[in-house]
Amino acid sequence: MSVRRDYFEVFGLPRKLGIDAEELQRRFYELSRRVHPDFFQTATPAEQARSLEHSALINRAYRTLRDLVPRVEYLIQLEEGRETREGDTAIKPKPPTELLEEMLEIQEALQEARAGGLDAATRQRLRDEQARLIERRAREEASLLALAGEWDARADGDGDRSQLLDRMKQVLAARAYFNTVINDLSEALGEETHANVSHRRH
Repeated sequence: MSVRRDYFEVFGLPRKLGIDAEELQRRFYELSRRVHPDFFQTATPAEQARSLEHSALINRAYRTLRDLVPRVEYLIQLEEGRETREGDTAIKPKPPTELLEEMLEIQEALQEARAGGLDAATRQRLRDEQARLIERRAREEASLLALAGEWDARADGDGDRSQLLDRMKQVLAARAYFNTVINDLSEALGEETHANVSHRRH
């Protein structure tokens, strides 16, 4: 197994976004057992090193491909020919253009809450905004799922898919922005921020 293969190739999968989670897990366990360092304890140092390297690659590939969002981020990087080191895949948060004014109002409300504390009315306002943004984030994730399906439907054709990539990047940037604001609201409300992290598996 070459350690330079991309994550889809590691599992013998086409570069598509629709992945059978159970099948991916089965291939992950099978490959992990095959290259596990425990089986190379009496091998040469070079073979042990290769085992560790392959095992690390399989783990990185599985963590990236098992969830839709990191899978889409990774595919975008592959399609754009960028480096694909883990941790470099995140897309910068960016609010949707049509919601800029609304987002600014939420940020102002947050600043006021931080400066003056929370009375009952402000707390309720922040809770309402939080619930609305969680719903909006869910819509972005549904949109991403639809775009992923559209990408796969065109994957075997020769048409230009750059517009699809741009749309997926816009959705990811908006979702990342909603995550940031939702966590800011949670923090202002004294909640555990991880409670509002969207479930990423699809």
